[in-house]
Amino acid sequence: MPGVLNFPIRIYRWVAQQLVVTDIPDRIRKSIQTQQIESERIISWTQLFIVSVFVILYALSPKTAPESGISPVPWFLGFYFCFTLLRLYLSYCARVTPAFLIFSIIVDMALLYGLIWTFHIQYEQPASFYLKAPTLIYLFIFISLRALRFEALYVVIAGIVAAVGWTLMLLYSVHESGMEGITRDYVEYLTSNSILIGAELDKVISILLVTGILAVGISRSQNLLKVSLKNAAAAQDLSKFVPDVIAEQIKEDSQQPDLNRTESGECSILFIDLESFTTISESMSPARLLETLNEYFAVAAEPIHRHGGVINQFQGDAILASFNIPQKNPDHAREAIRSGLEILARLKQVQFHGSNLKARVGINTGNVTGGLVGITERVHYTVHGDDVNIAARLEQLNKQMGTRILVSEETMRHAEGSFEFIHVDDINLRGRSAPTKIYTVKDSETGKAVS
Repeated sequence: MPGVLNFPIRIYRWVAQQLVVTDIPDRIRKSIQTQQIESERIISWTQLFIVSVFVILYALSPKTAPESGISPVPWFLGFYFCFTLLRLYLSYCARVTPAFLIFSIIVDMALLYGLIWTFHIQYEQPASFYLKAPTLIYLFIFISLRALRFEALYVVIAGIVAAVGWTLMLLYSVHESGMEGITRDYVEYLTSNSILIGAELDKVISILLVTGILAVGISRSQNLLKVSLKNAAAAQDLSKFVPDVIAEQIKEDSQQPDLNRTESGECSILFIDLESFTTISESMSPARLLETLNEYFAVAAEPIHRHGGVINQFQGDAILASFNIPQKNPDHAREAIRSGLEILARLKQVQFHGSNLKARVGINTGNVTGGLVGITERVHYTVHGDDVNIAARLEQLNKQMGTRILVSEETMRHAEGSFEFIHVDDINLRGRSAPTKIYTVKDSETGKAVS
C-alpha cells in the first residue's frame, strides 16, 4: 500500500526534473526568490480581498437563526481574516517558509470548506444542501493563486488538499443523509437535496485535472523563465568583456556572433601605460599587484566611459580605448584628450596601496577597423589599423621626449580651439614617408607642458 501511495509522488518528481532547470547561478536563484516574495504579497492581498467579499456577502444575505442560537459563519470568517492578516505580515517580513506555505494551503482549504459546510446549518437544511453551494468556485481561485508563486509543487499540494477535502465533504453528506439520500436521477439531483455520486466525483476529477494542467504549465513556464534569466544574465556579463553596443548586437543576433562583421571609420585612439610599473610590482605580492592594477583600472576607466570612450583591451598595465568606434562620438578627439588629462590629474591625487602611480598617454586620430576577434566559442572586441599602432608609439615616445601626453597632428587639428598645444618634434613613423608632427598639451595654469 505505501508503494502505491508513493507512486504519484515519484511520477511528479520525475516530471519536475525533466521540465525544470536546476543548474542556475545563485544570483539568478536569488532573483527568482525575490519574485516569489512579491508573489506571496500579491497572494495575501488577493486572499484578503476574497475574505472581505465573503464578509460582505454574508452581511447582505438573508439569515435564519440556528436552533443553537450560535452561527459558526462569523467565527470562520473572523479566524480566516486574522490568519490572512498574519500571512500578509509575514510576506512583507519575507518570513514565509515552505512549511508555513503548506500549512497556509491547508488552512485556506479548511476554512473555505468550513464555510461551505455551515450553509446547511445556516439555512436549516440537510448536509447534502452544501454540495450545491456555488462557493465551491472559490476553490479553483485558491488553487490558481498558488500559480502566482511559479512553483508547481504548491499548486499540486493545493489541488490534492482540495480534492481530498471535497471527498470528505461528500462522505460526510452521505453519512448524514443515508443511502436513501442518494439518487441516480439527474433531475431529482438538481431539484432536491438528493446526492448524485457521479456529479460530485466529477467535481473532484475537475479539481485534479485543473491542478495537473496548471502544474505542467507552471513547470514549463518556469523552465523558460530560468533559461531566459540565464541568457539575460549572460548578456549582462558579456557587456563586461565587450562594449555595450557590441553586446547588444550579439544578444540580438539569431545565430552565433559573426566574426566577419566589422566597422571602419574615423576614430581617436587613446593608449595609456604606467611608468616604471615593472619596478613597482617587484615589491608587491601577486595578490597585492592584482588589487593595485584593478584599482588603477577603475580610476582610469571612469573618465574614459564618461567621455564616451570604449575600453577595448587591458594589456598588462596598459589600456587601449577608442572614441567614435564602436560607440559614436562626433567630438572624439577632444573627448580622448579630456580623458587622458583627467587620468593624469587623478593619478596625482590617489595612492594605490601606498604607491604613487604615473602614466604616459598617446592619442592618435585616423581610420581604424573594429570587430570581434578570436574563435566562435571565445571572442573579444578590439580595433585594428596602423593608426592604432601610432597611438601606442606616441605613448612610448613620452619617455624620450620627457612628456606625459603626446598627440598626433591629426588629433591636434580635430581638437584645436579647445586646448593649447606645444609642438614637440617631427618624427619618422614606420609606413609613412613624411615626418609626423607630434604635440603635447599645454597646462593653462603654468603655460608649460602638462606634467
